[in-house]
Amino acid sequence: MTRLDTLRGPAAPLDHNARTIAALAVNPGCDRRALLDAAGIDKQKTATHLGYPAPFGQSPFAITRAKSFDALVKANGCAHLLRLLRHTLGLSISEASYSDISDVGGNDNHQVRHTRTRALLKRAATDGEGAGTLFDHPLLKLGVAGHQVYLEPAIIAFQIEGRFHVVEIKSFAVIDDQADAGQVAAAARQSAVYVHALRALFASEGLDPDRVSHDVVLVCPKDFANHPTATLLDVRQQLAALDRQLSRLTRIDRILDELPVGITFDIETQSPDEPSKAVSTVDARFAPECLSSCEMALFCRAEARDSGSTDMLGRTARDELGGVESIPTALGLADGSRSASPEQTEIAEQLRYVRRIYTEAVA
Repeated sequence: MTRLDTLRGPAAPLDHNARTIAALAVNPGCDRRALLDAAGIDKQKTATHLGYPAPFGQSPFAITRAKSFDALVKANGCAHLLRLLRHTLGLSISEASYSDISDVGGNDNHQVRHTRTRALLKRAATDGEGAGTLFDHPLLKLGVAGHQVYLEPAIIAFQIEGRFHVVEIKSFAVIDDQADAGQVAAAARQSAVYVHALRALFASEGLDPDRVSHDVVLVCPKDFANHPTATLLDVRQQLAALDRQLSRLTRIDRILDELPVGITFDIETQSPDEPSKAVSTVDARFAPECLSSCEMALFCRAEARDSGSTDMLGRTARDELGGVESIPTALGLADGSRSASPEQTEIAEQLRYVRRIYTEAVA
């Protein structure tokens, strides 16, 4: 039994998907999330056991809308999608073949589907045909913290002239050529997971990973209708962040070495107080953005609030405050009731200046 198995307890390790893997890149500096994910611990169950259940999940209406839009984009031999690809990629695509890999001859076994995915993609990459090819529901694999994870994507891999693009279909609207920035960012992170996994598949087959483009085709409904529109997303930044975080999960020993001997996060045999103390021994780096991406966010927020941590102010403010780690310390430096250490001299001067300007403004 590994140290990560001991931390998790008797529960089986939780499988990851593209959404959970994409969330790793939201807060790459958080040791707590890195450790829980590396051990395959169910953060949703852990948070609920600790009394801070995460309010995650899609409404039935949102799920129905997403399925309806996905079906529209793929209707009539992906006619809408081909039109969008011609316009977005600037290619003259007269027609394209279509392969649905959601099952193989009625067999939806993961290993069978993954083997079929590998065979189809390799053949498309090596045949050198100029015609376009659409692969719906390709089943990919990705190494996460030492074990292989299947990715069940609701995406299409599009091949034209030996170049591959990931096509991500999302149901959030683009209104007056603008979409919600948070949803676009989440789509970019999730698409980067698929690009990373597709490149890993190419590398394992002896193919050039760079044949998988870093430009993802994002398809969304336009304005208040269900009419599809598309744009290119450059996910190079998200790929770099994902690479760093996945590498970090394989180098988890530093965090493990700092833990007390015999500690466990097992929630099956312990009262809420014991796992709470255990989780608190691992440093977290809470940010308001965690509330939309991490199941442990409410617990970490309460912890940060109780300790007066500057994490509550968001990453920008926290980083601007430098070595000042608590809000009471920052306020004390600002009003002069607290003496600044040599490392805090510069930030203390800035805080006093800001306080003086604020006092004059509200006087």
